[in-house]
Amino acid sequence: MSTDTVRHCPALFLTAPASHQGKTTLTAGLARYHRAQGRRVRVFKTGPDYLDPYILEQASDHPVHSLDLWMTGEDDCRRRLYAAAADADLILIEGSMGLFDGTPSSADLAATLGVPLLAVIDATGMAQTFAAVAHGLTSFRPGLAFHGVLANRVASARHAEMLLQALPPELRCVGTVLRDEAMALPERHLGLVQAQEVDDLEARLQQAAAQIAGTALVELPPAVALRPTFAAAVPPLLAGTTIAIARDKAFSFIYPANIELLAALGATLAFFSPLADEALPPADAVYLPGGYPELHLATLAASQRTAAGLRQHVAAGKPLYAECGGMLYLLDALTDKAGASGAMLGLLPGHATLGRRLAGLGLQSVTLGGGELRGHTFHYTSLATPLTPATHAVRNSSPLPGEALYCHGSIVASYLHLYFSSNPVATARLFTGKATP
Repeated sequence: MSTDTVRHCPALFLTAPASHQGKTTLTAGLARYHRAQGRRVRVFKTGPDYLDPYILEQASDHPVHSLDLWMTGEDDCRRRLYAAAADADLILIEGSMGLFDGTPSSADLAATLGVPLLAVIDATGMAQTFAAVAHGLTSFRPGLAFHGVLANRVASARHAEMLLQALPPELRCVGTVLRDEAMALPERHLGLVQAQEVDDLEARLQQAAAQIAGTALVELPPAVALRPTFAAAVPPLLAGTTIAIARDKAFSFIYPANIELLAALGATLAFFSPLADEALPPADAVYLPGGYPELHLATLAASQRTAAGLRQHVAAGKPLYAECGGMLYLLDALTDKAGASGAMLGLLPGHATLGRRLAGLGLQSVTLGGGELRGHTFHYTSLATPLTPATHAVRNSSPLPGEALYCHGSIVASYLHLYFSSNPVATARLFTGKATP
């Protein structure tokens, strides 16, 4: 197919009136159902997220990329959908939070991309009010295209009947899904438990797919026209550079797009596991992504071979970029919510404590030597450090200062999770020791 050809692919955007309505479970179930029918399914996640995509990846058997009009940019969103349409039989997009929440919102993205919406509504504790919620979602913003609504966590056949009694005839209900703990996905303080930690995830996905089989979602949604978007060539600014990247259950918050961008920049990537106490691969730079170091304090404190390699790397003046959980690993100590503390690497002076309330949330950007990089922050820990921040991030929807960014020797660290493709040149500077604010 030529690069200037419009591609058509069935597509559906799953949304809800709020978080915790069951969007991820049903998106995963829908992906698994159609995959079981022999269809090629590509799934995307709206906004910054690392946990839901792992579930959706296992359901669809394909990496799940983020779509966000501000963080990743409209062109990036269009390019990824267009590329997916080259071989997909179905494209699914899972929204974030409620349909109209955030700036930009899921509604903004769906309207921009022209993808029809499916409203997933948790029907727990309601009857005819279901129709009012459905009507409000579908009529609040004129011009949005809706494929229909779905009642989730329905108690019984009689409950389903009551839910649909007041639904206007022009509002299509594609089905009702029974409350079913066998397909529910476990959660913890940052969201869903990671896919690699849910031992019976396959069984849960199959149960969700079985629920989908009883709805009208067994039929493919209408095809959406997707047009090509020009992409500038990525310069090989990291050619000849080897980057060692931590990757295991403690350091798993990595956008697939970030890995792809580093490779496109010409870098050679080598992965290692601090939890397994693996030796640091020979590398010119290190990337410590976010994750859950607070859940593995004793193991990380005992990982002396990894620690020695990272300390030698920094002592040699080689670049090390760390974000959120990766930054916590660099500190003197980290305390979990039970009050237990573990000694960390001692490469960045300070101590962080896991709290019970959010300490940082939202889309932010930071300007470095190569320009602006966009990303987000989402954490429950609070950091106490004697270091003076080199700069602060800027919030996308508030004049208040964003997260601090620290430059300490060859280390650049922050709570920010950056989306590298938002600025390839600035990204390259992070791994060549030139990321000066």
